Amino acid sequence: MGNKLFIGGLAWATTDLTLRDAFAPHGQVREARVVLDKETGRSRGFGFVTFATEEEAAKAKDAMNGAMIDGRPVRVDFSQEKDRGDRGPMRRPIRND
Repeated sequence: MGNKLFIGGLAWATTDLTLRDAFAPHGQVREARVVLDKETGRSRGFGFVTFATEEEAAKAKDAMNGAMIDGRPVRVDFSQEKDRGDRGPMRRPIRND
């Protein structure tokens, strides 16, 4: 499992602080982060919340899955670590504009 949760379906207006405030009643939040688009700076509609323990994360997952944050129901699940394999660092394609 782990102590990091994936939060999907976030409203565009949701910030790191409002995400933290929504999850804080369920345990000690170590980090709350809304993922932003690199080019526009707008929310990508999902984020992550990390708790101090797995038990707190499990409690928060059960309590918050389907809950309303900023007027939208959110989907909460345990975060899955990406396996980048042997592809090395991601590089942007060269543009010939």
